[in-house]
Amino acid sequence: MEAVDTTLSLLQAVRAQRPLVHNITNFVVMNNTANALLALGASPAMLHATDEVEEFTALSQALVVNIGTLSSAWLAAMKLAVARANQSRVPWLLDPVGVGATAYRRAAAADLSRRTPAVIRGNASEILTLAEAGQAGGKGVDADVAAEGALDAAQQLARDTGAVVAMTGAVDYVCDGQRTAHVAAGDALMTRVTGLGCSASAVTAAFLAVAPDAFIAATAALTAFGVAGKMAAARARGPGSLQVELLDALYALDRAALLAHLQRDWY
Repeated sequence: MEAVDTTLSLLQAVRAQRPLVHNITNFVVMNNTANALLALGASPAMLHATDEVEEFTALSQALVVNIGTLSSAWLAAMKLAVARANQSRVPWLLDPVGVGATAYRRAAAADLSRRTPAVIRGNASEILTLAEAGQAGGKGVDADVAAEGALDAAQQLARDTGAVVAMTGAVDYVCDGQRTAHVAAGDALMTRVTGLGCSASAVTAAFLAVAPDAFIAATAALTAFGVAGKMAAARARGPGSLQVELLDALYALDRAALLAHLQRDWY
């Protein structure tokens, strides 16, 4: 299976290279995100002070910009980090968490999306809002729109920004304006734990650090994360134990697990 072979190859590269992933992310998810990256085999860092983000970004192999708990100071740091990432050819990912909630968030995310992210990862409501493709109905970070209904908007957003758009939901979609992949993995229980989308973004950044093709990196990353989610849900007793089981699943992920839990090849 192409999906299994490619995902396993990039997963092994992450574990061998242990890329440093710089996260300017939100207060809600810092611990979860750091642990997900460690379990996967990458090296996490959470820095957001304007005094040091430029220097640290240049030392990193990938950057995540997550607007979950946005503030003026953090937005300034994000812009500095993005500029240095582009200058230093460090791939970066935009996670427009809750972009539809306020005008401030919409303006900030729209501005960041025009600064050449390699990947934009969000749920269907967030992608619709960012693409300005009608009323998304988004409240906070909830995904009120089916991903299938937002696929045209995701493809247009990819063409407009030059980024790969990774839209997560019951089925994940990855597109770059020309290619489209569907990833059927994950489990509904994952929606009962806050911040797993943010963890998926960080994992995607780790794959970006070791793959020159952002489309392949994003598709393989969502495959790995989705399969780990299915493994975790099979063993979990509820949302609380799912968080622990997910870390163990990311750590144990291998070819056998991918073959056992991946429903189908990318299509």
